[in-house]
Amino acid sequence: MNFSWMAWTPATAAFFGVIFALIASMAVWERLKPGGSPRVGLLRIETTRGDRLFISLLGAAFIHLAWLGLTDFSLWIATGISVLYGIAVFRWV
Repeated sequence: MNFSWMAWTPATAAFFGVIFALIASMAVWERLKPGGSPRVGLLRIETTRGDRLFISLLGAAFIHLAWLGLTDFSLWIATGISVLYGIAVFRWV
């Protein structure tokens, strides 16, 4: 297959690779320890680890889209911000 129309960069490939790895590791974690013990965090809603992963991935996508639209800096900076955002979501949401 010819994927040249997609204009993959190393940062883009890493972003989607990390998403795939996170979903795969979450599936393994859920298989080994089902349930994930829901908890109420900063948003005052009950979330499981799957919910927090979804919130993290959605936020990372918006961070990257805003980064691409508003700056000319490297995507690696947006990726770092997304990692920090994901850690914060898993810690406090």
